[in-house]
Order: sequence, then structure tokens, then C-alpha cells
Amino acid sequence: MSAPAVVAVFAEPTKRVPGRWIAAFASAWLGIWMAQLTPVQLLLPAQIDARLKPEHWVDSVVAFGIISGIAGLCAVVAYPLTGALSDRTTSRFGRRRPWIAAGTLLFALSLLMLGLQQSLVGIGIFWALALTGFCVLTAALTATISDQVPVNQRGLVSGWLSAPQAVGIILGLLLVTMLFTGQFLGYTVIAVLLVVLVTPFMFQPDAVLRPDQREAMTLRGIIESLWISPREYPDFGWTLLSRVLVNFGNAFGTTMLLYFLMFGLNDPNAEDDLIILTLIYMVFVILASLFLGALSDRLGRRKGFVFAASALQGVAALLLAFIPDLTVANIAAGLLGLGYGCFLSVDQALATQVLPDPAARGKDLGIMNIATAVPQAIAPLLGAAAVAALGGFTGLFILAGVFAFAGAFAVARVKAVR
Repeated sequence: MSAPAVVAVFAEPTKRVPGRWIAAFASAWLGIWMAQLTPVQLLLPAQIDARLKPEHWVDSVVAFGIISGIAGLCAVVAYPLTGALSDRTTSRFGRRRPWIAAGTLLFALSLLMLGLQQSLVGIGIFWALALTGFCVLTAALTATISDQVPVNQRGLVSGWLSAPQAVGIILGLLLVTMLFTGQFLGYTVIAVLLVVLVTPFMFQPDAVLRPDQREAMTLRGIIESLWISPREYPDFGWTLLSRVLVNFGNAFGTTMLLYFLMFGLNDPNAEDDLIILTLIYMVFVILASLFLGALSDRLGRRKGFVFAASALQGVAALLLAFIPDLTVANIAAGLLGLGYGCFLSVDQALATQVLPDPAARGKDLGIMNIATAVPQAIAPLLGAAAVAALGGFTGLFILAGVFAFAGAFAVARVKAVR
């Protein structure tokens, strides 16, 4: 392991992180997104279908939504709890690295066990454990941005959190559909790659917290610290609300796309066209994450980028709602990717600038991360319910647009960040 960095643990970082740190950070996120999104997009629904053998697609989506929702409840607990514990960790390896290592192992082992499951109960248990490992790992990893990256570099670094999401899902899908086919083999390869790709970051420095610097820790104290008053810290509250709304809007717009093509457009080539839509979406996510995140650093502005990114996603959703056509869907995929890629990188940088307490960065970012994980987890179930309740996909996409536009107006209320 590298020698721990000799810096003030709670000080605002001013020294730019080097390229090797960013490369290791990006490598870790590539492994993380591959391991989390490949099951969500393909392995988990296919595994559920094989057990359930549904007669109607809604039954499959509901089962997937229930399993995802239960796992999402684990995220509500794991994110802030891991953040709070890592804020107080006095290991000689630093505050964050022990939790990154523990989360990686739990995540990888749970994926291996998930590949062996033949029952819905087993699938639910091990997916919940896998998502808990994901939360432990990412809670600690995102905290390193506030710990080590100066404000004028956070858009760039956050872009390397976001762009690997697009690469990871494409690479993961290619691996499990073309090279490592089969349930157990598919889960195994992404679990192994997760460990391999996160390992380089374990050799990056991590400041050590001395025992005399550690805040006293009690269960009651941790629980009480999870409430951050929006009246006392309005910028944190508006940023959190914006993140919840935009992620719900994005999840409604993306998780039901296959069913929209199959049953909304009656597309005979739905699966092939979904791949094309996904590629368009991912290309724009990558471009927006890397270039617009860095541009926000250069201009020293965040709010305008996040507002525009949220609004773009709203426009994309309304296009799908009112012009249900495959060509328009391709345009909407590009707009959605452009908006979400920009949102992922710049909103992450914005979030690090509205944290209430330098000594509780991990816990506070853990709360912020809930706003990303939970909407993605429960969107399939809520989306299927919206299609049924609103009489089709038009209502679903209108709902997605309303959420995205509401997120844009929420971030406009932030005052402390330009």
C-alpha cells in the first residue's frame, strides 16, 4: 500500500489530483458500473423470467420491481451508515480504503452466489446483498472526491465517475451475450472484473484519521445525524430534491424502453432497435460527462449546467410521449444521454460543494447517493404501475418529463454555488 497522505483530514483540498489517481478512479467505476448495470439490464431480468415463466410482460416487470425495491431499501440504510462509519474510521490504511475493499468483496461474492440461485427468494436475497456491497463501495469511493479533489477539478473527476457507466454497460452486455454466455458464467466474469478494476485504486493515498480526531460514535448519534434540516441547510436540501426528481425522471424514461418499443410502437425488431437506442444514449452520456464536466470547472459554474441537463431530459421524455415514432426515439435517446451525462458529472461536483460538515462528508454524500440508487431500483415497478394507471406509455413519459422539469426548478433554488 502507498504511504498515507500527510494532509489535514478535514481541510478543503487545494492540490490537484494527478492523472494516475484519475485513471485508477475511472478504472474502479468501470468495474462498478459493469457489475451493477449488467445484471439490471440483462442478467437479473433473464434470471427472473427463467424462474417465473410469465404469460404477460407486466408480471415479469412487477417481480423485477419488487426484488429491486427490496434491494433499494438496503441502499437507504447502507449508504449513509457506511458514510458515517468511514468518516470515523482510524485504520492505518485510511478512512475510505477499508470500506472500498470490504464493499468490493461483498459485492463480488454476492454476484457469484447470485449466479447459482434457482429460486426467486434466493435471487432476492443475493441481489439485496450485492446492492449492499455496491453501496458500501461507492459510498466510500465518492467521498474521496470531497476528501482529495479541489473544487476546480471536481467536474472533470466526476466526469470519470459518469462516463464509465456508459462504457461499463456496453462492455458488460457484450461480454455476457457473446463471450461468457450462461447465468453463472455471466455473473462470474463481471464479479472477477469488478475486483480487478477496483484494485488499482487501493494503492492510491488516503489520509489517516487519528483517534483523537474521531467524533464520538453512538447508534443514536448516527441515526440523528441522518436528518439534515432543509431549513438550516437549504442548498443541500434543494440539491437532494433535484437529484431525486431527475433520477426518477430518467429511470422512467429508460427502464421501460424495451416494452415501449415492443408494445407501444409494435416494433418487430424491438431488441435490435433497443441496442441502437442504447448506443446512441451511451455515446452522448460519455461526451457530455467528460467535456461538460470539465467545462463547468473552467467556467466555475454548476447550476446552469444542471438546470439545462435536467430540462433536456424533460424535453426528451415529452418527445417520446407526443411523437411515438422510432426516428424520434433515436433523437430522444441522444437528448436524454446528453442531459443525463451532463447531470451525472456536474451534479456530483455541485453536491460536494453544498455539504454541511467537512467532518461528515462520507455520511452526507451517502445521503445524496440514496437519491440516485433508490429511484433506479424502484422505477421498474412504478413505471409498470404508471403504464397501467395512465393508460399507456404516453402517460409514463409525460410523468418522466414532469419529474425532470421539476428537478431543474429545484436546482435553480441553490444559492451558494454559481
